[in-house]
Amino acid sequence: MLKAVKVRLYPTTEQEIVLAKSFGCARWYWNYALNACIQHYEQSGKLLNISVYKAYLPQLKVENPWFKQDCYSSVLQCVAINLDRAYKNFFEGRASQPRFKSKHHKQSIQYPQNVKVVGNCLDIPKIGVVKAVFHRPIEGKVKTVTISKTPTDKYFASILCEVESTDSQPTGDKILGIDLGLKEFAIVHDGEQVTKHSNPRYLKRHEKNLARKQKKFARKVKGSNSRHRYKKLVAKVHERVSNSRQDFLHKLSRKLVDDSQVIIVENLHVKGMVRNRKLAKSISDVGWGMFVNFLEYKLKRKEGQLVEIGRFFPSSKTCSCCGHVVDELPLEVREWNCVSCNIHHDRDGNAALNIRNEGIQILQTNRGRNPVIADGGCVRPPTRKGKGQRSMKSEAYIHLTGECR
Repeated sequence: MLKAVKVRLYPTTEQEIVLAKSFGCARWYWNYALNACIQHYEQSGKLLNISVYKAYLPQLKVENPWFKQDCYSSVLQCVAINLDRAYKNFFEGRASQPRFKSKHHKQSIQYPQNVKVVGNCLDIPKIGVVKAVFHRPIEGKVKTVTISKTPTDKYFASILCEVESTDSQPTGDKILGIDLGLKEFAIVHDGEQVTKHSNPRYLKRHEKNLARKQKKFARKVKGSNSRHRYKKLVAKVHERVSNSRQDFLHKLSRKLVDDSQVIIVENLHVKGMVRNRKLAKSISDVGWGMFVNFLEYKLKRKEGQLVEIGRFFPSSKTCSCCGHVVDELPLEVREWNCVSCNIHHDRDGNAALNIRNEGIQILQTNRGRNPVIADGGCVRPPTRKGKGQRSMKSEAYIHLTGECR
């Protein structure tokens, strides 16, 4: 199992200069190779093979001596691999088209080898021993180390390690249905009771401070030291908002994963929803996609399961008691009565229960396989163990899927 640990780096002034040169070399080679790919695609209609722009490196090092002196060779090899992966993700519909890199945004380089952990420091080729703060021990074999610099001039190292997966007894066995919203971030139904988690709205808290700093930043002369200083102040506000949001999502996802074995959510079309100009800022601020990703990888670690139901399933308009579906239910209607069975429903609690029931039906129908449901839903199974290893599953999961231990 691969596990990443992100640590803060504190390089010296000399090491910052060497890092800046490495960032510049990696960025220059990315832009050079990307330009070659674009020109080749315009002429032939085909993607340029990775071996072609890898073969450019020896000649580039001869023409530009600084290219060899200022950057570790494996870093440039990783740039080529990352560009090839970016194009594959683009053509397979998983990401947008690769773009040229700028020195004014986040910088990063990747080391695939020869990075060692020495006490409370990292020994990095061509940079030296850099002081680091480890908030948890580095276990297993180090695979890659990615060094990044944020717009606020902070340095981080993401250390990817290969560790042995261990069977651990699940801490919870509930089946949770989650309805994601804006007024309440998450409405969780476990089959018996509803729990609502409010939306913190971190961007709204910092909007006035952000607007004030952006106003001062816009008045500065381009290229001046004052403009550079205020640009960093604006970046600090954005970083504070991002860190607060991630902290909230990590804590909530950890709490839900610890209490459950199966979590059921809706497959929301966020890219289409942000086209609504009245709700675009609120939807972008809430972080639904990041939250689902956190749930997924944390469930995989404990042999849990994430189920996504189809985005067109009428969870809000369906009565959870009799199954009657109302014709229309505007967003301003938060409570309603079923015309068929006369049951009073809270809109969000009823939706969470319907999502839970639909996910249970998907599990019962497919019995632990990994199908693509006709209405767009998808069951994400737990990671498979190696031969001879037991997979610990809860009683609720075994009852639903029909699997044996």
